[in-house]
Amino acid sequence: MSTGPIAVLGAGSWGTAFAKVLADAGSEVTLWARRAAVAESIAAERSNPDYLPGVPLPALRSTSDPRVALNGAEAVVLAVPSQSLRHNLTAWRNLIDPSATLISLAKGVELGTLRRMSEVIVEVLGVPESQVAVVSGPNLAKEIAAEQPTASVIACTDHDRAVAVQEACTTGYFRPYTITDVVGCELGGACKNVIALSCGMAGGLGYGDNTLATLITRGLAETSRLGVALGADPMTFAGLAGLGDLVATCASPLSRNRAFGERLGRGETVVQAQAAAHGQVAEGVKSCSAIRELAKRHDVEMPITEVVHRVCHDGFDPREMAADLIGRKTKPER
Repeated sequence: MSTGPIAVLGAGSWGTAFAKVLADAGSEVTLWARRAAVAESIAAERSNPDYLPGVPLPALRSTSDPRVALNGAEAVVLAVPSQSLRHNLTAWRNLIDPSATLISLAKGVELGTLRRMSEVIVEVLGVPESQVAVVSGPNLAKEIAAEQPTASVIACTDHDRAVAVQEACTTGYFRPYTITDVVGCELGGACKNVIALSCGMAGGLGYGDNTLATLITRGLAETSRLGVALGADPMTFAGLAGLGDLVATCASPLSRNRAFGERLGRGETVVQAQAAAHGQVAEGVKSCSAIRELAKRHDVEMPITEVVHRVCHDGFDPREMAADLIGRKTKPER
């Protein structure tokens, strides 16, 4: 199967970077931006100064009209924040070709419904799950836009569809692999944002690499527990959508979630940290609550997620985080 013309809906940093990847791979791409000024900058200057300043973009169309972007699109990339996906999809539902391949870049769990992003797409658009592919992995947008070598994962229950998406975004700097474990891929992408918040808090408090390694490793353990409870392949969490994405998001200064956590660790409030983010979304702040509820529903212990939720939403002091986690009852590692 072929993907044909591709619409990328969302011109933030990752949406723009992925549109560049697709265009560099030879795909015909139209990038939709919520704000007309962003679409006009991309068209006139071949760059997106608001989200990827200094990065030249290849030949691709840009528009702020979703009807223009979706006209004739055989594949639709959804690059909007996870908590606004349902609202946007509802508005676009009648514009999307019912047979189009739907590619999710969003990493999160929906508040209230506790749905993964592919589940939201299936529910709103009424398509089979085999029509939805998920992109995950170490996806720091600025590095990918700078054409630094990276690998990623395309997850879809329809292997042939995953391969078609893989072919549409393979370049000399972006190497995608395919898997069929959509559940594991999405949970890895959602949970790593929460663990990255905890790593940022630890950094803001002045803790070093031992603490960082501990949070990454134990964060991977609790993510895997939740994944297995929901039917994921545990090996997925040892791959790019699990460990790979987790390490990049927890360790890099380019990570919005880590940077947000650092501000909290240094004593800023959630409101102050959000103001400093200048419109960039730290997905883990909202997703931590949904993931916490999902874990409770399936009787899965996720202590790091619990602490992050308490800091972000219950006024818990990050300085108490270490004592709270270290003071838990001792037990075997496995």
